[in-house]
Amino acid sequence: MFEVIPYAAGLGLALVMALIAWLVSLPRRDVSHVDSLWSLFFLAMALVYLALVSEPVARAYLVVALVAVWAVRLSAHITWRNWGHGEDRRYQAIRRHNDPGFAWKSLYLVFGLQAVLAWIISLPLLGSIASPRPLGWLDLAAVILWAAGFAFQVIGDRQLARFKARPENQGRVMDQGLWRYTRHPNYFGEAVIWWALYLLALSAGAWWAILSPVLMTFLLLRVSGVALLERDIAERRPGYRDYIRRTNALFPGPPRARPSPQDP
Repeated sequence: MFEVIPYAAGLGLALVMALIAWLVSLPRRDVSHVDSLWSLFFLAMALVYLALVSEPVARAYLVVALVAVWAVRLSAHITWRNWGHGEDRRYQAIRRHNDPGFAWKSLYLVFGLQAVLAWIISLPLLGSIASPRPLGWLDLAAVILWAAGFAFQVIGDRQLARFKARPENQGRVMDQGLWRYTRHPNYFGEAVIWWALYLLALSAGAWWAILSPVLMTFLLLRVSGVALLERDIAERRPGYRDYIRRTNALFPGPPRARPSPQDP
């Protein structure tokens, strides 16, 4: 069920949040906190959808709860990880390529763009929350899939944090635990979570929300996730090229054998 007024209100709220975050970035000359805001866009929009639809059913509260757990955990993790490190190198590169005037351009290049993307990706939340259909077996499957994706993301983040905390690992490549099977278990978990949220929407009759998980998976693989992160990482970590050769980028799989010295 597509509700125009709640969806429009969600966009309005996301843009207001983006504007406030942009204003905060001006005196700091640092836009990195938009990463902490990303998941909170979805929580805020889910709450707006819940408030504006008529007679929400059990699925609506289930979806808001799942989004809240994911969003708060991810925002807190990113805030803790980035605290005290200055502007992320990705945004430093964007700043260099868009100066002079990046302070003003960042309103639409960084904050506005992420608000609009989050609004589009929030389609399964709208479809699930607005539907009057009762819960069914597909909802159960979606919750199980969501739990698997959430666990993958949380475990991957914790394993990487512990690895980075050890001084002897400075400059080394993390290839242990979940990172042995995929170069980005946290991104894989994120993709799984959004496909799970789509299953909830599908169970609610919102098949049209398919754009959301497809777009999210594409962004994670080709735009803001794997592709952006790995653009120059091999230059900073010499062992990363070998890691790429033997480890899948996103979808987990058994590591490939290292080439022998005799191989061409």
